[in-house]
Amino acid sequence: MSPKTILLRSVLFLGLSAVPLSAQPASLATFQAEAARAKSSLTLPVYPLTPAEVKAQAEDAIKAADLAFDALAAQDKSKLTFANTFGAADAIAAKVVDVSLVLGTVAESSTDKAMRDMANDMGVKLQEWAVALDYREPLYRTLKAYADTKPALDHEQQRLVDDQMRSYRRAGLSLPPAEKAEAEKLRKELAAVNTEFAVNINEARAPLDFTAAELAGLPQSFLDSPGVRQPDGHYRVMANITWHTQAVMENAENPDVRKRVLTARFNLAREKNTAVLTKLVILRADIAHKLGYASWDDYQIEVRMAKTGAAARKFEEQLVAGLQPKYDAELETLRQLKAAQTGKADAKLEAWDISYYTNKLKREKYAVDAEKLRVYFPYQATLEGMFAIYQKIFSLKFTAVTPPYVWAPGVQLYVVADATSGVPMGAFYLDMFPRDGKFNHFACFAQKSGGVMADGRYDLPVAALLCNFPAPSATKPSLLKHSDVETLFHEFGHVMHAMLSRSRYVEQGGFNVPQDFVEAPSQMLENWVWDKAVLDTFAADYRDPSKKIPAEAIASLVAARQATEGYGERRQLSIGLLDLTLHGLSPDEARKTDVVQLTNDITGRVAFPPPAGTFWAAYIGHLAGYDAGYYGYLWAKVMAIDMASVFKASPGGFLDAKVGRRLRDEVYGVGNTRDVGESVEVFLGRPRSMQPFLEYVGIKSDAAKK
Repeated sequence: MSPKTILLRSVLFLGLSAVPLSAQPASLATFQAEAARAKSSLTLPVYPLTPAEVKAQAEDAIKAADLAFDALAAQDKSKLTFANTFGAADAIAAKVVDVSLVLGTVAESSTDKAMRDMANDMGVKLQEWAVALDYREPLYRTLKAYADTKPALDHEQQRLVDDQMRSYRRAGLSLPPAEKAEAEKLRKELAAVNTEFAVNINEARAPLDFTAAELAGLPQSFLDSPGVRQPDGHYRVMANITWHTQAVMENAENPDVRKRVLTARFNLAREKNTAVLTKLVILRADIAHKLGYASWDDYQIEVRMAKTGAAARKFEEQLVAGLQPKYDAELETLRQLKAAQTGKADAKLEAWDISYYTNKLKREKYAVDAEKLRVYFPYQATLEGMFAIYQKIFSLKFTAVTPPYVWAPGVQLYVVADATSGVPMGAFYLDMFPRDGKFNHFACFAQKSGGVMADGRYDLPVAALLCNFPAPSATKPSLLKHSDVETLFHEFGHVMHAMLSRSRYVEQGGFNVPQDFVEAPSQMLENWVWDKAVLDTFAADYRDPSKKIPAEAIASLVAARQATEGYGERRQLSIGLLDLTLHGLSPDEARKTDVVQLTNDITGRVAFPPPAGTFWAAYIGHLAGYDAGYYGYLWAKVMAIDMASVFKASPGGFLDAKVGRRLRDEVYGVGNTRDVGESVEVFLGRPRSMQPFLEYVGIKSDAAKK
């Protein structure tokens, strides 16, 4: 019921059997019948065909929910039960959530701009409705009347009641009428401005044309990629496409070219989003103050594992300090590489040099050539290999089915079933390659929530991956970098989280866990791609599949990662501390703060000074939706690597199905029906530890203790 839900925006070898994705898709109806026999419902979202249908879906969902909530609120107070109050409210809100999820996907991925625009407009309307839901006095009074009876409830029911009543407190329901109305007004305005910030990012473009000579050092695979070569013989780099930027920053020999691309990347959406971010920071500070909090970070983090903004900042600053010696040593190594290449002993490292010399270091010292390793990771075989691994460790089976109409051509659909019983557990879509107007990065988008329906059947979850991997060319398949493979395992980890979560109530399932934990189940699965036994199940030269990725290449990848991880983690920390600093401001401080200067100051202190005249926070989409939450990536990563260490130490290693089943049951399955910290420690069988994380980044135990 809480608006937080609506505002959410994952060969045969060693016993692994790959899914033949090229096989004829199965019938969806077969799985729907099987789900029905198991007292479940496998119902796919309905994707609109026209802007009018987008509008109708949103308005119909709101109308139906309004009627249902009015009926709930009007009940005889002497006949209230959990089922007709909090249970019913969870189910009513879930229907609106599902429409919001569908339209959010349309907004980020439709091929029709009119569809995207209407979906964004309706997204604002749905978010405003979600905010207003917190202020419906009759509904609040009815729910409070039942809660005040102190009924005897089971653990999950009591947790739902407590969380909802806390949401009412956090919305300001106890405020005087005028202040409450002002808080509601500001929160609705915030929802609209959040959408504006995200839309500006999605629409930002930065085409830069270069000659072949200027792009010396870039692999031929990039130059041959669709849309790169222009009719006039130039080559177009789209700085808004992540892998385009990465290719240039890692490989372009000309520093001026790297500087141009990085500067363009760091100025994406600047013209529009500088003012928008300023407005967001002020609005959030004002809302927090009106609701009785010192700052927005305290308001947001209250319901997360960290509990306070101060605790989150302390965690981040401790990591900054702990990584300082390693970070300094890494940058000096890169500077020396530049000095050697340029012949200038006093060469100064610039922001546009870091990726280039990091790549050079990996190639020359650790024999890691990201481009040469691509041949071992053709997209299709990598996807099938990943499927086989996840099927084994989680005891699942994925089957391709023919999808009804979705948001774009080429989107694929799979049903997930339990491998033992054959009972369907959910479905997921894959939308994996770039196109104009599509979401620019990599993410899992929930499409439909899972939960028990009024008739007792379980409504199965649906998720979607929206990614931007290099598209296949006329002569080559899509070939992934090792880092792309890591991204794929991560994002599909979110899909697994969505599919395996089993809670009675929507508000306690799927991604509805504390935001500083939500990345942990997928970050954990990144560890799989650094393991020889795992990679041997699918990583083979696409030109000769008998040639597996060499053991020394994997060892070099690990050594190179540890040699360069300090900067990578400090960059993450710079975003997290920027986010926390922006949202740790009082209303007065927010109005006096220059968000551009603050961004560049923190980036320079924690990571590296950005190019002059740039403002990269304008393109950090997490600042609208993950606000005061970015610290959660590292907060969760520490737990994720700790959890992965259980697999690493097990008899079957990262392919151990027994440990996988425990993870499925104790972490993914229970969702937010209990404290996630407890779930992690039940899985671990011990208290949490930071030691595996320190080893992962290459900090020795003795050094970590100093």
